[in-house]
Amino acid sequence: EVQLQASGGGLVQAGGSLKLSCAAYGFANDDYTIGWFRQAPGKAREGVSCISSSDGFTDYADSVQGRFRISGDYYKKTVYLRMDNLKPEDTADYYCALHWGQTDNCFASDDYTYWGQGTLVTVSS
Repeated sequence: EVQLQASGGGLVQAGGSLKLSCAAYGFANDDYTIGWFRQAPGKAREGVSCISSSDGFTDYADSVQGRFRISGDYYKKTVYLRMDNLKPEDTADYYCALHWGQTDNCFASDDYTYWGQGTLVTVSS
């Protein structure tokens, strides 16, 4: 059974940093895309970043470009999201999700089959 486990959230002051992890279990397929999404209270879920295991392709939402960096350790089937210069508007539950193969739009949440539980990021001003 495929499972995703997100961790690393916490409380940080504006300008601080956090590193989220998404550990994937239960499969041998080496071709997949991991996406990070977030949802703030009262707001729609939005795509944050994604990475493809096959070619290392990455993408970022405009709101996090230059501040967040996604990386993967494919031997461990773990994807990381390094978040720097955090802003109060980054406060949200962060979720990782898995799509088999590559996707034309890695921010399309409907493309993802498996989802981890959220990890809460709170940025204080």
